Parts: sequence; C-alpha cells; structure tokens
Amino acid sequence: MLDGLAADPLRRIAEALERLAPPPPPVPDFRGAAFAWHAEPDRLVPVDKVSRVDLTLLLGVDRARDTLLANTRAFARGFPANNALLWGARGMGKSSLVKAVHAAVRAEESSLKIVEVSREDLPSIGRCLTLLRGAPGRFILFCDDLSFSHDDAHYKSLKAVLDGGIEGRPENVVLYATSNRRHLMPRDMIENERSSAISPSEAVEEKVSLSDRFGLWLGFHPCTQDEYLSMIRGYCDAFGIEIDDQTLWAEAIEWQATRGSRSGRVAWQYVTDLAGRRGVKLG
Repeated sequence: MLDGLAADPLRRIAEALERLAPPPPPVPDFRGAAFAWHAEPDRLVPVDKVSRVDLTLLLGVDRARDTLLANTRAFARGFPANNALLWGARGMGKSSLVKAVHAAVRAEESSLKIVEVSREDLPSIGRCLTLLRGAPGRFILFCDDLSFSHDDAHYKSLKAVLDGGIEGRPENVVLYATSNRRHLMPRDMIENERSSAISPSEAVEEKVSLSDRFGLWLGFHPCTQDEYLSMIRGYCDAFGIEIDDQTLWAEAIEWQATRGSRSGRVAWQYVTDLAGRRGVKLG
C-alpha cells in the first residue's frame, strides 16, 4: 500500500515534467534547395529565394572560382571533397562565390543543397549534423564571416564539422566558411597570447590550427582598378544598363574615391546607384 502511495506522486511528477519538455522538432522537408539553421528550438527553415549573383558575373577570382567549382562538383557527385576556407579582403565576393557555385552545381546535380549556419548558432552544430546525417541529398554547410575573439569558445563546436569525433563528419556534408582572417583570429591577438603565455607555442595552437583543418584555403586579394572597372562593365552589360565607357569610368572612379576602397562590393554598390538613376531593375 505504501509502495502505491509513493509511486503516485512520482508518476505525477514524471507526467508534469513530460508536459514541460519541449516537443520534438518537426521533420524538415528536404525538397528545397536552401535552408537556414536556427537553434532553440532547433529547426531548418527553408529559404525560397537565395540572394546571389550569377557565377559569370564574379570577375577577378578565377582561380578560387575554378577550385571551389571542381571541389563542389566532386562532392555533389558523391566523390571525396574538402572543407573550404575562403579568406581575405573584404567585399571581394567570398560569400557570393559560395552561393553562386552552389547554384551552378545544383543545375547539374539537383541533390545539392546549402544550409547557412550563423556564427552564434555554432554551439548547436552537432545537432544540425545529426539531422543532416540521415537526410536525403548532399549538403554544403555555409558559415559566413567566421572569426573568433580571445575568450570565444565557439571554435570548439566547429571541430564537430571539421573532425567529426568518433562518428566522423557525415559523408553527405561539407563545410564552406568565409573569413577576413586566414587564421580566424586577429594577428595582434595571436602575438599577445604568444608573448604572455607560459608555453607560447601551445597558447594559440588550438585556435590557429583550426584553420589548418580546412583542406582548401582560397585567398581573396584587393582588386586592381582594371578589374574593378571590368566588374562594373560586366554588371552593366548583364542588366542592360546603357552607358558609354568614358562616363562609366569617370563615375566609377569617383565612386571608388568617395568610398576610400575598391572591391567587388563597391563595384556592385555603384551599379545599384547607376541602375536607380537610369531606371533599370536589377534581377
């Protein structure tokens, strides 16, 4: 009798805890081409329209384009492929290249999909991999603008993708990340840790070596003025913006001077302004 009385409160507690527990996440519909990963609660949100430009409009990055395209084609066809780190000058098309390559290869292999993961959601990346491991299709896990500060432990979560632990990285997942920093952390921070640590060589090894786990390093460097002007002319031709070369060069160079920099992003910003003034729609 006492056993029954004792069991009843325990059963009520168990039932209350079960009601408080979050429901299991819904099974995603993997028929789409692009998704965004969000944590708490964990879910894959379909992206109906990806913001991107055509691969042919990305100029001045020929080597990176060809290397990433070949790696992605191999992955989409079920062959071995490397994780890739696209690093270097800001505004030179690193994230644009990832999205453009995905679109180009998906036109050939419809099973290829892309999942964007924000840096803030990296601690949940293991749960995302578990979801993708048994999913139909091949997945590019895309993390844009990746970098780490001195006391940032998010880089440890990234090892689940790069190394995969005892399970290994899912065969149907590859990671593409972009960063302005080749070692994913500022150089002055690396030097500070080396100078203040008891064992300087070990102080930064764990963080710096993270970038070594990417099989492909693709560098992006500031463009020349000729490349900058070629980008703008290419955009104008692609979107039907009629303007003579002399006027275009003069305006584009003035735009570059007011921005204090020259890059693919600055070129696109000028074209956006020009299209607005000329009454031409982009896209």
